[in-house]
Amino acid sequence: MIVDRQGRRFRNLRISLTAACNYACTYCVPDGKRLVAAQDELSAEAMGRAVAYLIEAAGIERLRITGGEPLVSPRLEPFLRVIAGLGLQDVSLTSNGQLLARKLPVLLDAGIRRINVSLDTLDANAFGRIARGGDLASVLEGLEQASAAGMRIKLNMVPLRDANLDQVLPLLEYCLERGFELRFIELMRMGHLARDGAGFQRQFVGLAELLELIGERHPFIQAESALDATAMRYEIPGQGFFGVIANESVPFCRTCSRLRLSSTGWLHGCLSSGSRHYIGDLLDKPRHLALPAMQRLLVKALADKQELIFSGGATVMKIIGG
Repeated sequence: MIVDRQGRRFRNLRISLTAACNYACTYCVPDGKRLVAAQDELSAEAMGRAVAYLIEAAGIERLRITGGEPLVSPRLEPFLRVIAGLGLQDVSLTSNGQLLARKLPVLLDAGIRRINVSLDTLDANAFGRIARGGDLASVLEGLEQASAAGMRIKLNMVPLRDANLDQVLPLLEYCLERGFELRFIELMRMGHLARDGAGFQRQFVGLAELLELIGERHPFIQAESALDATAMRYEIPGQGFFGVIANESVPFCRTCSRLRLSSTGWLHGCLSSGSRHYIGDLLDKPRHLALPAMQRLLVKALADKQELIFSGGATVMKIIGG
């Protein structure tokens, strides 16, 4: 097992199935252009071998499938088949929900019972301005169908001062009524926002302001979270829970257990680090040769983690799965 001096190790793997996305969200890409699949993305079989090797080399226990947008990838179904027998404790998926209704049977057949859906507003016009793709009605229909099928659902909202701050309470109440858990994600200094400090500060809404806004209508108490959880979790008694991923206000670097693998075969140990480590060339090697080399790269990836504070990075979030 690979452990650093703070006792951190990799438990959670986030694998970007593709860099392609059918949205072009304002906080992700600056120019409104949708991201497309990279020419050298790994095959579903190679991605499956990567997961298997990382389970053995790093002790990965939980897998989250991300993108880009994983539901647009033709590799989704074969990848789900490949990882079905790997013995992971938990497999979940993060999506923008645009294709959720269409792909729901595939997810259910693969045993996926937990999904996070990014949704920043319930206002159709604001949705168009933020996502710059898709339509709100399709996302809401997908959520209703997934809920009816028994999926555990969390919604992810990025509060933006000039775009959707008025949606904090409507989205929270939408989730409370349906038994979903809403996660507010503080805007991150990633991609173009790492370079545009003024733009970041103009749009940023922090933990204290969010809690004050919610508390004006819904009394809440802090709830317990897992040691390596990214979200601070709160309970509105008798109604449900919500969380805040406060990467700026209350950094969680000290307990981070996340490892990310891009669709092109690069390991990222920390979102704040510009370092990445290529494992694509190891995936065709025999196990006895691949594992030692992968463990050496994992030591470097773990050393990339920040000790205290998230400081942002130039990588576009959609490329490495959020």
